[in-house]
Amino acid sequence: MSIYVGNLSYQVTEDDLKQAFAEYGKVSRVQLPTDRETGRLRGFAFVEMETEDQETAAIEALDGAEWMGRDLKVNKAKPREPRSSPRGNWGGGGGRSDRRY
Repeated sequence: MSIYVGNLSYQVTEDDLKQAFAEYGKVSRVQLPTDRETGRLRGFAFVEMETEDQETAAIEALDGAEWMGRDLKVNKAKPREPRSSPRGNWGGGGGRSDRRY
């Protein structure tokens, strides 16, 4: 399981998150996604803890809490949905051979 942490300050660091979540158990991993073009933090993170009980305790304690001047949004992370192709549903490749003009 993974925890989604939203509405983060753009100044937050991985160590800040580890310290905040360490109160509820051992933090296994922290991911702080950045924008591809600017390299700037995107304002959310994913935190993984050793047990589901620890993650549940952290979610209950931190969801809605004020931290670094922001009200956190903390919940179970949803599984990543598969991405569609960059061209959407327009797909290329051939036309129908039975067309008449």
